[in-house]
Amino acid sequence: MKELAYNVEASRKLDILSKGAFLTTYADGKVNTMVIGWGSIGYMWRLPVFTALVRQNRFTHELLEKTGEFTVTLPYVDLPEAISICGTKSGRKLDKLAECGLRAVPSRKIAVPHLGIPGFHYECRVLYKTTMSSENLDKAIKELWYEKEPGDYHTMYFGEIMDSYETQ
Repeated sequence: MKELAYNVEASRKLDILSKGAFLTTYADGKVNTMVIGWGSIGYMWRLPVFTALVRQNRFTHELLEKTGEFTVTLPYVDLPEAISICGTKSGRKLDKLAECGLRAVPSRKIAVPHLGIPGFHYECRVLYKTTMSSENLDKAIKELWYEKEPGDYHTMYFGEIMDSYETQ
């Protein structure tokens, strides 16, 4: 494990994120992970922050609401099967980690584990959350991303990056 600042190689991290990263939560004895392709790495309130978007109907949303913590794993290896399963299946009905051969590894500063795969990991604690609203959303974005599921807007979680590191 190699400790690295949250913003080292930011352009590389955002490139990985755009292809699929894993957001992991843990509550009530259940670990769940989902695929995210949107998010941001930034600096707010004099703190390093990872902003993640999770739709309200997702199991991950339910768990995240209970704990207020999440990890993000930006994989350094191609995991097409895991991306497919974790991006299309619900953790309510399936143990996604077992299904795709992933394992949860204890995090260093929060209760939510990260994925035991080579990659960059963020451990985050929610500082602020807000649910997107139709009236504040650009019309073209709304038509492109929310027309098929009207009203199912994302909750934006602004997570303080409590720890960041790379594993091989």
